[in-house]
Amino acid sequence: MDARLEVSRTVVAAVLLVVMAACSDNSDQASMKGTTAPNTPTAPVAPTVGAPPGAEVLGTVRTGEPFTVTVVYSDPADDPDRWQFTVRSVICGKPLDPAVMAHAAESVGSPTPTPTPEASKQFCVVAIDALNVGKSEAVWNADSSVSLNVGDTRYTQSQKDSAYASDYAQYYSSKGQVGPTFGLNPGSRGPEHGIFQIPTGQQPTSIWVTSGTAITTIDGVEPGYLVACRCLVVACLVGRLVSGRFLPLCQTGLLSWVRRRSGR
Repeated sequence: MDARLEVSRTVVAAVLLVVMAACSDNSDQASMKGTTAPNTPTAPVAPTVGAPPGAEVLGTVRTGEPFTVTVVYSDPADDPDRWQFTVRSVICGKPLDPAVMAHAAESVGSPTPTPTPEASKQFCVVAIDALNVGKSEAVWNADSSVSLNVGDTRYTQSQKDSAYASDYAQYYSSKGQVGPTFGLNPGSRGPEHGIFQIPTGQQPTSIWVTSGTAITTIDGVEPGYLVACRCLVVACLVGRLVSGRFLPLCQTGLLSWVRRRSGR
């Protein structure tokens, strides 16, 4: 019985690598360490669910697919900023990257408490690749510009979450990967991380990225892009493997999903 269990785990682990490769980009190694916590399955949502009420949806993409956002300022004399964004990964239910937190503690010269989410909440780290495709240096970050959505409920960064996101930006900058938080010239790219907190046991269904300077400005709700999250089945499988238990139903469902994707 133990031998069969080990074989099953080996098979599922191999399939899991294929699924994870389809879900996120390996260029964001720091955010991919560890495992994804078990989440409650979320029912399929309509294509525009997650967009702010009244907002114009400029386009809908999936994680891993690039899209271009033009940020127009209130002063028409200013050249608009143009960015090509690609959401690389969305990781929920695990602690913030220990390497990032250690660097933050080192920068202030004293230990800092381990970040913990609010009661009944879990951290979600959204990794975004940003390429400046405009005509001048530009600055951008996920604060007030991005929401992580569970159905039609939208979550944005709190003040504390923004501070954690700044820690990520400083850590990657120290590794030579300067992100848009510190400004990028035309043709330059770098990583951006958004830190969000959503209810424990839930999983994100989409991400809203505004084309304005904020999701809502004095002119009202700004247009934006909706990024659909993928690979909701992975959470169930990884959680079972990590806990030492194995559900044949989870294996069968994942293998069926892979066969459908490959056309077999």
